[in-house]
Amino acid sequence: MKSPSIFRQPSAFIPVVMSLAALATVVIHVAMFGTARQADEGTAARLWQLLMALQLPVIAAFAVKWLPLAPRQALLVLGVQLTAMVAAAAPVFYFEW
Repeated sequence: MKSPSIFRQPSAFIPVVMSLAALATVVIHVAMFGTARQADEGTAARLWQLLMALQLPVIAAFAVKWLPLAPRQALLVLGVQLTAMVAAAAPVFYFEW
């Protein structure tokens, strides 16, 4: 019997979902309001910050649990999580939002 994939573990896919939600927040904000600077951080910026920051403890918990048990799969999942984080952060840095 094959063990279940660690990709199906919540600590593996929740950070990716959070990164995609952060990216969607940026895309929707830019589509609705453009890239002009605002006087104060809006709700979209705060939501992006929360989504990006709150996934870090989830990623750390995943790494602590799965790196010793299944290092190859865990590194692959961590790579996917890192790629999703970079994808969510790229528009923010590009638009200097």
